[in-house]
Amino acid sequence: MFGWKKAGKILGWLGRMPPIKLTHLKNLTDDTGIIQHAKYAVPDRRSGYTVDDNSRALIVIVKYCRLFGVDEESLRLANIYLSFIYHMQQEDGRVYNLMSYDRRVINGYSEDCVGRVLWACGYTLDSPLSEDVKLLAKEVFDKALPHAFKMRSPRGIAYSILGLYHYARAFPEDPNVIRCLKTLADRLLEHYSRNSSPGWVWFEPYLTYDNPRIPYALSKAYEAIGDARYLEAAVKTFKFLTYVETIDEVYAPIGNNGWYFKGRFRALYDQQPIEAGSMVEAAASLYKISGGREYLETMWKAFNWFLGENINRTPVYDQDTGGCHDGLTPEGVNLNQGAEAVVCYLMSRLELESLKKK
Repeated sequence: MFGWKKAGKILGWLGRMPPIKLTHLKNLTDDTGIIQHAKYAVPDRRSGYTVDDNSRALIVIVKYCRLFGVDEESLRLANIYLSFIYHMQQEDGRVYNLMSYDRRVINGYSEDCVGRVLWACGYTLDSPLSEDVKLLAKEVFDKALPHAFKMRSPRGIAYSILGLYHYARAFPEDPNVIRCLKTLADRLLEHYSRNSSPGWVWFEPYLTYDNPRIPYALSKAYEAIGDARYLEAAVKTFKFLTYVETIDEVYAPIGNNGWYFKGRFRALYDQQPIEAGSMVEAAASLYKISGGREYLETMWKAFNWFLGENINRTPVYDQDTGGCHDGLTPEGVNLNQGAEAVVCYLMSRLELESLKKK
């Protein structure tokens, strides 16, 4: 039974989290963008750069600025990440994902990538960053938006919804934004209706990566529009995912070595920071909406996964470097500390900081 006494302990724990460190984020960032991978904690230049990582890095900086204000260093980083995104966008609004270290653009279009660009640029518009940064973010957003309505991937749609949610906060007088948001949220409900069945309450016949981001997006659609169907689907799918990703009261993200297909066994390894981080943010969003204490518990367990309360009893977050190991493996942890891992850790850590301040 999860009672108020335990909820009080969790809220008290928020004040004892590791300090927020941008050290490794900066370590991976050069004047082009954030480098995709690291060899141990050293940037691996051979891996180049991706729009996926630079979009998430921009979100980290926006979250940071919303909490602590804009300073010269955070503005410098925001400019680097947004400049990279802008460079990778084509004239038709599509976005190529990968650039080599010698700055050759590699054609790698994906729906998820466009969705993350919309999310990052929409979030930038709903921030205290400078007007020149916002002008470019709006230009990139407006060019990318038509591609959101061609998406089939629930994750790409979810990222786009998050971008529209923040765009609507920045431009509440624009009626088209809510119509666009509703169109995409309804599309997620179609995925939910088509794929859910007794014992499988989800948007697809499988669980892969960044799963909590989909109910998280629906919770934001509910906040923006007030349609109870979005919240109902968000709650049901979140509870299903929480059940699947809990083993003996310990949070255990779906492993990427096989994922989890309906009717089969779930993969246990490798568990990834992207899943734990988005679980923290989804739980925090539902807690803010409903005040449900069960969301606090899930949020607490998911974040503590980074700190060693996982099935390996091994910390994934490195408090010395400020980086995060790329995954939890059968042998312990992946010793490399790449961009995706650190930005996903920081996004969740900053989300908890915002909850603490409230």
